[in-house]
Amino acid sequence: METAFDVAGLVGYRYRAEDYYEIGREKIREYARAVQDSHPAHWSESDADELGYAGLIAPTTFTSIVAMQANRALLGTVLTGYDMFVHTDQVFEMYKPVLAGDRLIIDVELSSVRRVAGKDLLTITNTFTDRSGRLVQIMHTTVVGITSADVDADIGDAIEGIVMSGLETAPSPTIVDPPVEPLDQTAHVSRTRQPHTTIRFEDITVGDELPPLTAHLTRGDLVNYAGVAGDVNPIHWNREIAALAGLPDVIAHGMLSMGLGAGFVTNWLGDPGAIVRYGARLSNYAVVEAVSAGEVEFTGRVKSLDPQARTATVVLVAKSAGRKIFGLATLDVRLR
Repeated sequence: METAFDVAGLVGYRYRAEDYYEIGREKIREYARAVQDSHPAHWSESDADELGYAGLIAPTTFTSIVAMQANRALLGTVLTGYDMFVHTDQVFEMYKPVLAGDRLIIDVELSSVRRVAGKDLLTITNTFTDRSGRLVQIMHTTVVGITSADVDADIGDAIEGIVMSGLETAPSPTIVDPPVEPLDQTAHVSRTRQPHTTIRFEDITVGDELPPLTAHLTRGDLVNYAGVAGDVNPIHWNREIAALAGLPDVIAHGMLSMGLGAGFVTNWLGDPGAIVRYGARLSNYAVVEAVSAGEVEFTGRVKSLDPQARTATVVLVAKSAGRKIFGLATLDVRLR
């Protein structure tokens, strides 16, 4: 089915959220709990200080919840030819650690549109800077635009009866034109600071495997993540809506799975700020039944090493009920 509007003509559409997002200490702890990340630097200021951070450091995927708020204007008022969006790919590029007390400025851009198998794949790029204009993170989110022809005709009415109240009255972020001057990208702290990893570069070789981890997810975990992250999609907590969307049952959020995976790697590293890039293709899902916890099994392997930069690329594998959740997931990490 052809899209009813010229979405390709919108490539390059961009704006800036007028207000900054302030990173709260307790929000970091809430998010770390939601993604089951027990690294002390997310919880204890003294432990964060030992790693050289001037406050709690946010988990790797934390900025996804910041972007969700900023992207609302694009998804809800510009890309109006779709009834829903399905998350397919996610990339985080880190330039500065995100710490409690930081005030992030968010630019939003529809950076690409591709037509694949009759569906539109839309990539949204979020650029996060601090209030002095220095680059903090760049995030690329790819979604598939879904029209009414692709979903059960009853899903709209069903969602209306159960989705969180007040969404239609909640204000969208006020937007302004982004500045034309280039970003100050000189302070690449995440890529220049001395990492405090528990693992030294000399201690690992290509092919080394990370200790495996099995994460357990209940419906309560999904509801908690939805509330912390602000993701109101009921396919993550309502079985009837999930069935209307063609799913076998309620499924875990893609970003929850990525958050679990990031914590798996950073707890092995010992320094959450040692990740400089994290990308994943979300090719499947973890089903979470009402009467029993779902499981996600994480394994990892060192794919390559760069002796000059003292970096490693780790391939991350996540499986649930024998299915791979990620088509491909890699993390570039720095080692002491």
